[in-house]
Amino acid sequence: MLLTPRRFEVDPDAHPECRHRRRILGGVAATAAVLQMPVAHANIRPLHGRTLRFDHLHTGEQLDTTYWSEGRYLKTSLADINYLLRDFRTEEVHPIDPKLLDLLHYLQLETGNDNPFQIISGYRSPKTNAQLRASSSGVAKKSLHMQGKALDIRLPGTPLKTLHRIACNAKVGGVGLYTGSNFIHIDTGRVRYWGS
Repeated sequence: MLLTPRRFEVDPDAHPECRHRRRILGGVAATAAVLQMPVAHANIRPLHGRTLRFDHLHTGEQLDTTYWSEGRYLKTSLADINYLLRDFRTEEVHPIDPKLLDLLHYLQLETGNDNPFQIISGYRSPKTNAQLRASSSGVAKKSLHMQGKALDIRLPGTPLKTLHRIACNAKVGGVGLYTGSNFIHIDTGRVRYWGS
């Protein structure tokens, strides 16, 4: 629910504190609009950070990090996430779309499950994508994994079909259900759904 801003008797941009608060609330509103999440009341500053936990199934690496706090993404945390979600076959690191991280956070909130997200696939270099494509018809030639805009995940404690449904309801991008391999694909491309 978007709230109507209070009317000011004076120009609200005249004070640095007001400009800062408006920037924060603008960021919260934008994220909420994208993920269809409720916006915090104007008098409540978003002090709570967004924390994610990861368990990479191929490397055994784990990460517990707050990637967003006080209205901004945290560069050091994003760098840690980029490294964890690197192409582990080639060791190439690529920026992961923060919108994808926000979708993970949304899934965490909606499921009420704070277990680590198990990572099956994060960033893929073009070389890795071509190798996987040669051995599987399920790998797209122009996969969004190569742009850091896609993840293959599962969330222990949440049934796969429930996770798929919640991700679809977010309407952020593509969501695929792979019950045979026990994971869902999420991306920040155009909105579309597939799988069974």
